[in-house]
Amino acid sequence: MSEKSPVVVQGTAVASPYDHASGVQPAELQDSSGEFTRGEKQEVRCRDPIFAILLYANVGAIAAVVGAYGTKEFEDAVSGASDLSGYLYAALVTGSFSIVFSALGLSVMMACPETLIKTSLIFVVIMSGVWAALAFWAGNIIAGVIGIVFFLLMCCYARAVWSRIPFATVNLVTAITAVKKNCGIIPNAYFMVAVAFGWSLLWTVAFLEIWERTSTCTTNSDGKDVCSPNYGYLFLLFVSYFFTHQVIQNTIHTTTAGVVGTWWFAPEEAGSCCSPAVKDSMCRSLTTSFGSICFGSLVVAIIQALRQLANTARANDDGNAILLCIAECLLDCLASIVEYFNKWAYIYVGLYGYSYMEAGKNVFTLFKNRGWEAIIADDLVSNTLFFVSVCVGLLSGAVGVGLAVSTDWFNPADDVDGKVACFV
Repeated sequence: MSEKSPVVVQGTAVASPYDHASGVQPAELQDSSGEFTRGEKQEVRCRDPIFAILLYANVGAIAAVVGAYGTKEFEDAVSGASDLSGYLYAALVTGSFSIVFSALGLSVMMACPETLIKTSLIFVVIMSGVWAALAFWAGNIIAGVIGIVFFLLMCCYARAVWSRIPFATVNLVTAITAVKKNCGIIPNAYFMVAVAFGWSLLWTVAFLEIWERTSTCTTNSDGKDVCSPNYGYLFLLFVSYFFTHQVIQNTIHTTTAGVVGTWWFAPEEAGSCCSPAVKDSMCRSLTTSFGSICFGSLVVAIIQALRQLANTARANDDGNAILLCIAECLLDCLASIVEYFNKWAYIYVGLYGYSYMEAGKNVFTLFKNRGWEAIIADDLVSNTLFFVSVCVGLLSGAVGVGLAVSTDWFNPADDVDGKVACFV
């Protein structure tokens, strides 16, 4: 495939299971193996509504805690806070530059996708080698040996998947083209980021208030106060936080899946910034499919909450630190697996309107029959997006450091902290 003219594959505009506006209900199609069943458009109705109700109750409970107990503490914190206008200006400037850098990154991915995929794959291999070298340099022999094993595995992986790069390239270019044709989903994504930030602020106020009221403090032999949290309340708070954040993230993912599906099979409905595909997909994600999004998000949130609980207990020296570390590692792996599974399940939710459990069954069938092809292509594209994100982050951080050095927006006493904060 030529680097100068990437191939964009697009389907013909016909009545299809992806087209939610079509009244045609396609028959089940099977591949040559006779086992793989394609998805089909589902009846329009609310799926898994109980989990949407749980999310509303979760947000309402946190808001009630803040309204009842946290308002005064929040106002006192704001009134006693130092002038943060410089950080606000820096955030606005670096945010603007990050949008420009992201647009340039999309252009680069469109111009030379295959080279970028190869570069990102090599970058991952090199970073695994750097990790091993740093471990030996720090004197940690065990971590260095493990690093070498991972480095060799990454080398074998890169060699094995190198021939799949052209297929991943077509997937990447097609996805970017679909997003550029329906760029209205980008403002939606930024809006959801703002919602996530607002939720984090609200939850933090509630968390601090509940922590203060439920923690048990004692004086140790050194005369210092040692506070131990109530792990029951802490678990519920962690579930609350991760649940809402997962819903926000997965809503955008499901919306994008619906938009791309419509663009593929009904391009006349998905060819402009504010196309019907963007509005309809967002509407479905926030209404009929919202319960399914909440269902999968709650599963991940519970695992993430348990992992965070183990991390907190280990930090407080509550129990056997080694066992807690192992538990945290296992829960982290489990959360990653479920998140990856959900990413595919939400595609079925966004395209066809399945419930979460039905979408999960279809994902299992898909992986059983064609799993490795899909996983390898997805991993190569994910590596590329991660590589571009790192580049955008470094460039935006460099702008922040430049502002800290060249402007008087920050307090001179906080100069070093300002540079670090802007870079991060």
